[in-house]
Amino acid sequence: ARRRIQGRRMVSLTIRSMARSSRRRAARMTASPDGVSHKVQVVDRVVRDPREIRTDRLLLRFWRDSDREPFAAMNADSRVMEHLPAVLSREESDSLADRLEASFVRERLGLWALELPGVAPFIGYVGLAVARFEAPFTPCVEVGWRLARPFWGSGYATEAARESVRDGFERLVLNEIVAFTVPSNERSIRVMERLGMQRSPQDDFEHPGLAPGHRLSHHVLYRLDRPTWLRLRDSEAPSRSRL
Repeated sequence: ARRRIQGRRMVSLTIRSMARSSRRRAARMTASPDGVSHKVQVVDRVVRDPREIRTDRLLLRFWRDSDREPFAAMNADSRVMEHLPAVLSREESDSLADRLEASFVRERLGLWALELPGVAPFIGYVGLAVARFEAPFTPCVEVGWRLARPFWGSGYATEAARESVRDGFERLVLNEIVAFTVPSNERSIRVMERLGMQRSPQDDFEHPGLAPGHRLSHHVLYRLDRPTWLRLRDSEAPSRSRL
């Protein structure tokens, strides 16, 4: 238990240290005589903790009280929770929402409420989280998502997760982001692969939060390190500029 607590503290301290480092780099950037307005935009994105993140179609934002009811309905859907141990009661769902909200204050990262503007005020969550268990690859930061069933199959999870990953590598200056699930969760695995994450079979693990032999205990781990993400970002930039 002591090791798990120390691991979580290490991640939180590392995030704070990286934020201070990015502020120092930002100060140097603003002193540059050329391209001042562009560089200030980059500083804003790197240093400040955002209250929301927008993509072409989606809004990743802080949680609202009105999110509780659709969140509970999503967590009570057996199809949505198929690859998790059990559906959640309303009380369990509200408790989870409390923890998700608190993580933004505690660790400067978290799982955002996901909105589809003009269509639905709440469709699920997407974002970053510090893993709360002990494994060979922890302490670590993971990217995760959960969407209500009517919004599956439209690329929303990939779109929002890609922006969460960008936020982790740019604002928080993380060295690596991971994701994990059970082998049968093919939808989530496809999202991980679209993000550029890679799996090594030797990283597979038994989730310590589940009893040995549980049908969901075996997990696959996908990783994305900072140099790989930078290469992917730079390779995608020319195609985006032509749109």
